[in-house]
Amino acid sequence: ARFAESGGGLVQPGGSLRLSCVVSGFTFRTYDMSWYRQVPGKERERISFISHNSGTTTTYSDSVKGRFTISRDNAKNTLYLQMNSLKPEDTATYYCNREGVLSKTWGQGTEVTVSS
Repeated sequence: ARFAESGGGLVQPGGSLRLSCVVSGFTFRTYDMSWYRQVPGKERERISFISHNSGTTTTYSDSVKGRFTISRDNAKNTLYLQMNSLKPEDTATYYCNREGVLSKTWGQGTEVTVSS
């Protein structure tokens, strides 16, 4: 399984970014997927989840609920994270991954910096 995250960058507080994650090496539509983020010195945390196939079930951590939206395009093997009303505490490296596997491999992630 491979994950290629992109779309990060420097943004001012209150701004928006849309992250993308193109996956390969497995049948994307059949897997639940999640977005994670990690700050140096802290554990990686899951911030959003979307169910397989049509993605009818989505969940968010309290820290991003109401500001971030997860979605998927199975035809493009791509997972998205729309991030609005960004805060300095959203600064992190963001990763995507599939759920339901014993051992995860990780992509390089995409860095998001929220600063004025």
